[in-house]
Amino acid sequence: MEIDIASFFENAEPWKFSHSIAEGGPSAGSDTWRAALSEAAEAPLLKTPEALDALRAWARSSGGWEKDEIDAWGADECNALFIQLVSGDMREAGIDEQTIEDVDWAAYEKFCENQGGALYRGDDGRIYYSLSD
Repeated sequence: MEIDIASFFENAEPWKFSHSIAEGGPSAGSDTWRAALSEAAEAPLLKTPEALDALRAWARSSGGWEKDEIDAWGADECNALFIQLVSGDMREAGIDEQTIEDVDWAAYEKFCENQGGALYRGDDGRIYYSLSD
């Protein structure tokens, strides 16, 4: 499933939602999770049951959580995890402080050849995140 994240891409501060202990101190994990939960409540990116199910399917395929745990997640938890996922990918690719127009998409595609990547610019000029297998 493709999730439109253009508004998040343009307006968010990914560091708030995804940074390490080395960058943010010993409370980095809890700080970024609280920030992501707050953002999820204010501006959810996964707005349909299908989008929430796509995130849960992604989580199951990752192997990071048990099925029962994933199935118990509500919309806020799913959205917070998605916000952290998108933010981490933006930061890793070095496109977290750029506008849609500023990103060198050819360079980003090269980056993805080696690192993988789920962000892309659609034909409509908007930014999407793929939760497809």
